[in-house]
Amino acid sequence: MREHLVLIGNGMAGVRLVEEILERNPERYDITIIGKECYPNYNRIMLSNVLQNKMTVDEIITNPYTWYEENNITLINEDPAVGIDTANKMITSEKGLKIPYDKLVFATGSHPFILPIPGSQKDGVVAFRTIDDTAEMMEAAGKHKKAVVIGGGLLGLEAAKGLQLQGMDVTIVHLAKWLMETQLDERAGKLLQGDLEAQGLKFLLEYATTEIVGDERVTGLRFKDGTTIDTDLVVMSIGIRPAAELAREAGLEVNRGIVVNDFMETNLPAIYAIGECVEHDGKTYGLVAPLFEQGKVLADVLTGIEAKPYQGSKTFTSLKVSGCDLYSAGNIMDTEGMQSIEAFDGVNRNYKKVFIKDNRIEGIVLYGETADGNRYYNMMKKGQQIADLQSIAILQASGEDAGSDDVVAWDDEETVCGCNGVTKGDIIRGIRDKGLSNVAEVGKITKAGTSCGKCKPQIQTLLEHELGEGVTASTGICSCTDLNRDQVMTQIYAKHLTTSSDVFKELHFASPEGCAKCRPAVNFYLNVAFPTEHKDERQSRYVNERMHANIQKDGTFSVIPRMRGGQTNPQQLLQIAKVAEKYSVPLVKVTGSQRIGLYGVKKQDLPAIWKELDMVSAQAYAKAFRSVKTCVGKNFCRFGTQDSMGLGIKLEERFEFIDTPHKFKVGVSACPRSCVESGVKDFGIICVENGYQIYIGGNGGTEVKEAQLLTTVETEEEVIEYCGALLQYYRETGIYAERTAPWVERLGFDAVKHILSDAAKRKDLIVALDVATAVKRKDPWHEIVGDRDIQEKLYSIDRRELVTVGD
Repeated sequence: MREHLVLIGNGMAGVRLVEEILERNPERYDITIIGKECYPNYNRIMLSNVLQNKMTVDEIITNPYTWYEENNITLINEDPAVGIDTANKMITSEKGLKIPYDKLVFATGSHPFILPIPGSQKDGVVAFRTIDDTAEMMEAAGKHKKAVVIGGGLLGLEAAKGLQLQGMDVTIVHLAKWLMETQLDERAGKLLQGDLEAQGLKFLLEYATTEIVGDERVTGLRFKDGTTIDTDLVVMSIGIRPAAELAREAGLEVNRGIVVNDFMETNLPAIYAIGECVEHDGKTYGLVAPLFEQGKVLADVLTGIEAKPYQGSKTFTSLKVSGCDLYSAGNIMDTEGMQSIEAFDGVNRNYKKVFIKDNRIEGIVLYGETADGNRYYNMMKKGQQIADLQSIAILQASGEDAGSDDVVAWDDEETVCGCNGVTKGDIIRGIRDKGLSNVAEVGKITKAGTSCGKCKPQIQTLLEHELGEGVTASTGICSCTDLNRDQVMTQIYAKHLTTSSDVFKELHFASPEGCAKCRPAVNFYLNVAFPTEHKDERQSRYVNERMHANIQKDGTFSVIPRMRGGQTNPQQLLQIAKVAEKYSVPLVKVTGSQRIGLYGVKKQDLPAIWKELDMVSAQAYAKAFRSVKTCVGKNFCRFGTQDSMGLGIKLEERFEFIDTPHKFKVGVSACPRSCVESGVKDFGIICVENGYQIYIGGNGGTEVKEAQLLTTVETEEEVIEYCGALLQYYRETGIYAERTAPWVERLGFDAVKHILSDAAKRKDLIVALDVATAVKRKDPWHEIVGDRDIQEKLYSIDRRELVTVGD
């Protein structure tokens, strides 16, 4: 007989516990969940996105009713527990149901705090806690004009922004001197206020509300200094209190919350508690990540797995308001013994402050540029010594964020998604054990990336590391927008949008920063649309393109220098051998594209290796014109009809370093025997006695596609012209991450052939290609070897070990 587990509370903490139990042992319990609201489990963090019109209620439902049915869970909704007989292990619901239990878990959450002042019960006074609260606020916004939010904390600001987006005139009333005073210091709080004021929000700081005025419905507020303000809606967002009344009545020990030990056990046998209703070691938590950490411990306890004791949580905060990126974690109070490292960029309104005690990070405040948040957070959690680390970097290369790309090298227990307490190990195990292949699937299974979404690039990086290029979907535009590729490009041209942030804002993407899927796509589309105006956004590229090297399974990288047409010489071979020996390269391999690749290279060795090789990059990591594979040709082969190597070299010299929607591979075979498999290349040439047969749209990847004969030409110059025209037409019309095979199929081979067969159109395309690539075509490693800042920031190289071209 299975034991009966009853969970009081259908919120995020409790249901996450049930998910963890089902993951460990789905046959252990018969489970009943008792909920107060009329909805299945939903993501409360996302309510601000609903209010800000970024999501619908359906989209924030985490576990629909079908999930309960599929897992044989009894859900009792809209009927909260009102009594517990601990002696007989029986729960009574509000409607009189009697529910027995063998083990009981309290996950009752918290109540929003309502100011105990006259008028607080009037119509038009709401909290911001539930779907119903959100619906009431949206309904009020449709009928009324003015709103006041009492409380300048995280939820208050998100509520205020949402009401403003609903069309209301919004004022935030806050008792403290600056906003979010428990998470931000004064400078960051003032920066935040300035940005929000620029968006149209109003503020009354250091104001104490004493009365809510009006007859039946609120009409205004009165403050301690006697002044008043008119309003049609008041939103209380000034904190929460653990919902522990039922537990106290049942005889559980309660201080501020239900008191639990390190294994989430209460003072009564067979009764446990997790979440916002809990007090552990004198602390209560109102953020999600600690609640999930508690749930993992209790899931181990309830399934008989040896559990690591819960030791409390390091918490962090991130604001979901467009144009206001902030990150706060740990202790930011200037207590005794606390020191700080502070950097303020007044030009770009970026601010960083790290609080230090005993050479360890105790707290973090970031505003404007928050990419380093997770890195600092993990250093804080581990108690990492920082004495040997450089403290401040100024005027580093654009897009070269120090350390944020190193998620592959993190320990498995380090946190990737702070909102939901998901570690790198959780994500890696999901990818390996459950076959997860994209960010959405990772979010569904692990919850990573489903809250603020700022960790999605790191999730994408882990997917790329585990799965390689196969992780990239072929559509290019993600769930941030309903617009397809053509619609996005049309709007980019029509509105003359020249930055990704402009695209996300003007085209109303759901995420104001985009996501790991659309950022690289939009960056590419802007490069194509306005090549001379758009500055390539390195931080929007996938990790391989940011690092200019393929990341390998163990976190090392590959070095693959270009050998045009597959041709090399003794000097190059000697240099490659010397470098491989000097840097103890574990694997030296001839690649499938007739290059010599060095595999297993340490990240910090990359710049020095490229300097010593003195060769250009084959861009074997990029969505770009790759290599031209050739045979030896008529100069050596008795079957060869043309100089395939010479043509291959000319093609590489003409088109190398040009970005394309996906990798673009070329093959030149000197005779119809096609030793280089020209028939499965994006652009394939088969040399014949009277000239060159050109094939397009081949793919030798996971789904083999045979290239189709486009035409036969007489000269090498015509081959190069057709290749350039095809490249530009593919660049202008291809969906990002779409190979030429599906591109030709989507557009229709006859339509593509019609364009390329027109000599005037070919010439126009070549001109456009030359304009587009004149500025951007360059060997990336030549730039890196000559730039000490990039080496230091992107490759974590000690300044004493930096290399330059002149060394």
